[in-house]
Amino acid sequence: MHDGLIFDHEEDKLRDECGIFGIYGHGRRVSRITYYGLHALQHRGQESAGIGVSDGKEIKVYKGMGLVTEVFNESILKELKGKIAVGHVRYAKKGSNSIINAQPMVFRYYWGMAAFAHNGNLINSGKLIRKLGEKGAIFQSTSDAEIIANLIARCENKDVVSAVKKVVSKLEGAFSLIIITQDKLIAVRDSYGFRPLCLGDLDGSPVVASETCALHTVGAKFVRDIKPGEIVIIDEKGINSLFMEKRERQGLCVFEYVYLARPDSNIDGRNVNLVRLNLGRQLAREARVDADMIISVPDSGTSAAIGYAREANLPYMPGLIKNRYVGRTFIQSSQKMRDQGVRLKINPVREILNGKRIIMIDDSIVRGTTSKKIVQLVRDSGAREVHMMVSSPPIKYSCYYGIDTSCREELIAAQKSVDEIRRHIGADSLYYLSLEGLIRAIGFPKEKICTACFSGDYLTKLP
Repeated sequence: MHDGLIFDHEEDKLRDECGIFGIYGHGRRVSRITYYGLHALQHRGQESAGIGVSDGKEIKVYKGMGLVTEVFNESILKELKGKIAVGHVRYAKKGSNSIINAQPMVFRYYWGMAAFAHNGNLINSGKLIRKLGEKGAIFQSTSDAEIIANLIARCENKDVVSAVKKVVSKLEGAFSLIIITQDKLIAVRDSYGFRPLCLGDLDGSPVVASETCALHTVGAKFVRDIKPGEIVIIDEKGINSLFMEKRERQGLCVFEYVYLARPDSNIDGRNVNLVRLNLGRQLAREARVDADMIISVPDSGTSAAIGYAREANLPYMPGLIKNRYVGRTFIQSSQKMRDQGVRLKINPVREILNGKRIIMIDDSIVRGTTSKKIVQLVRDSGAREVHMMVSSPPIKYSCYYGIDTSCREELIAAQKSVDEIRRHIGADSLYYLSLEGLIRAIGFPKEKICTACFSGDYLTKLP
């Protein structure tokens, strides 16, 4: 019998690499505002955090490994004085978790200084590194931000805005980018719109962020989403935009709605929480079994579980409880725990589960390792039946656009049939939401979103 299940559920999820935030502050304490903005975006990256601030003459940067609250304190924020700021939180892929890859990255050019914060992944980075290397470029990190900075340095355009436009038009892949110079804030969203980026206003101070939740946290009003292919220039003259060549297709990452984004964010006109409720409703229309109640794998499956329960007219009950206070200090308690990646503790409510036929809903199954443990946990708590429902299609393909997926050999849906996965995780039944149902629940035409991890339909040529 289990008193609780100790494992890192988030380790068996797809994760975004970064969250970015910027403000043109007109004399405000921009470092403190950026700190709170990054705190709101902490779910997008937990390995490192950094803030860069321009005072009009120089750009100062402070960054470190860990959560935003671990990297910064009051004295550090007081030293970061200026009128323009850019912030970054990062989730590192395996082998690249190092302070040298932490952002923002600051570079000195003949025309001044610039700090870069990037979210996404350039699929032509290898080609660009080779070309730059042949011209004598030296790289200290494995970050795409350093590639972009080198390309701008070698651009013949003397105007930084023209140089940025010329460089980003050559980039292939996914990128949302914030650059600050001594007197400008430049925000860029790639021409497919893979990664989200929005514009807000804080009492006359323009704010840019990966998600609207960061705008709300700092008290800014949402103005609009930055459009795919748009380059927003913010300086003392105001806000102006340039555009890259328009794509016939767009490709907002569908996983922003499924799992990555915070539920209270709005992305390209859709509220994330309401989309997840719709995903659950659609799943209930496609897959029904006789059951007594609905539970979720907290917290990522909760909204879809509520949607499913409403559509199926079944009670939703909190049968699994997530311990929110098992954090980074907990996993440092022993080498064995570090080796196992222990972060998360889920406790069953036996009085709810015992003797019941359970439908358990999660947003996705990546490797199947934790799904198997959770199914067994629910069984050990007395459930008569455990039916697993997933509010997205099977993940069969790797992502090359900034989401850290496993190689295909590690994606269980790429190696096993649905019934084989069911047997592997030990469920009485297993149902996934269809791709058509996913698109219908989100409400965008398929030409507006990227579903490559489900369908293998990549929007760009792969290297």
